Amino acid sequence: MTDHSTAPDSPPTDTWTLANAKARLSEVVDRAQTGPQIITRHGRPNAVVVSVEEWARKTARKGTLAEFLLASPLRGADLELEREQDEPRDEMP
Repeated sequence: MTDHSTAPDSPPTDTWTLANAKARLSEVVDRAQTGPQIITRHGRPNAVVVSVEEWARKTARKGTLAEFLLASPLRGADLELEREQDEPRDEMP
């Protein structure tokens, strides 16, 4: 296991081999409370364990699709879009 910091104000990120993470899963989960835990397979990053709070923060919806579209810098840009007039696809058997 090695300790790497991604930025001066970020929590440390620990890296574990898959075998070591399996053997010490409880510790991996405990350490995930303070920062992401990277699990490697064959020397390459393969998975990340994070706390539930971090997961919720990263995956939280930040508004609706309508709000996103209304905030677009292209809103009111008078774009002229043309749609292809292809023939319908054949039905699948």
